[in-house]
Amino acid sequence: MQQITNTILMIRPVNFRMNEQTAVNNYFQEDLDIKNTKINAQAQNEFDAFVEKLRAVGVDVVVEEDDKLNDTPDSIFPNNWVSFHSNGDVAKYPMFAENRRRERRDEVFIRLEKEGFKIENIIDYTSAELEGVFLEGTGSVILDRINRKAYCALSPRADEDLFIEFCEDFEYSPIIFTAKQNVEGNRLPIYHTNVMMCLAEKFAVICLDSIDDKKERKNVVKHLKQDGREIISISEAQMHQFAGNMLQLRGENEQRYLVMSEAAHKSLTDNQIKAIEKYCPILSSSLDTIETCGGGSARCMMAEVFLPKK
Repeated sequence: MQQITNTILMIRPVNFRMNEQTAVNNYFQEDLDIKNTKINAQAQNEFDAFVEKLRAVGVDVVVEEDDKLNDTPDSIFPNNWVSFHSNGDVAKYPMFAENRRRERRDEVFIRLEKEGFKIENIIDYTSAELEGVFLEGTGSVILDRINRKAYCALSPRADEDLFIEFCEDFEYSPIIFTAKQNVEGNRLPIYHTNVMMCLAEKFAVICLDSIDDKKERKNVVKHLKQDGREIISISEAQMHQFAGNMLQLRGENEQRYLVMSEAAHKSLTDNQIKAIEKYCPILSSSLDTIETCGGGSARCMMAEVFLPKK
């Protein structure tokens, strides 16, 4: 069992823009005053440069093109609709925004099988959408694959009962809390757990300030420490620069990297960088357009592939 992988799936955007259907509870999104075609072109450039950097260090990136006919502005964030597990299981998740449901494409599974991966079972939670219940993949759920723990910040996109059902199906212990951010003077739920928390092999980058409930905060800290992880705390301001939206990956010769956006990297203090670099180098790439319009960053763009090889 491994916590991190060498293989990721990424979806190259063809219709990227600010998604009006997700903006209602993703407070990281902002409107850019330029035409959508230009936004998409900029996003493609950022995407391509990012993929190139990952491949240059030996990360195996499977790039699938989005389908123009689907009109899916957020398809660049596949980790919300699918997760791939080491026993060959694949989970498909219910999505809050209706236009995001079209991102779930079987072509992606066919492509991974072509790449030599084995898919045994597909566990499909998408019928929960009919009841208005959502759980948006590894956006909502942060998996500690070694210690079989799953962390989830509840929000309109992360339902408690469905999260517990997922944990039962995949044999994880649920760790549940609420993470909030300031929005025009109110404390409102952060839309995805993975913007406030990143779980690497030996450390966790987390915005503890966003967990207002002291008991819940203590519980999260207890579990992280129990499993021997160093806690690297970030502020809410850093979280807004996507400093929580990171992913540790394996490159060539088992070298580890902590992958993040340039904005996230620039927001870190010298001490935080030192703390991370004790374990692995940082790999960052400029994702400004994607972050501004999409309200997601580096982590959201990468769906980890843990599937067994044929």
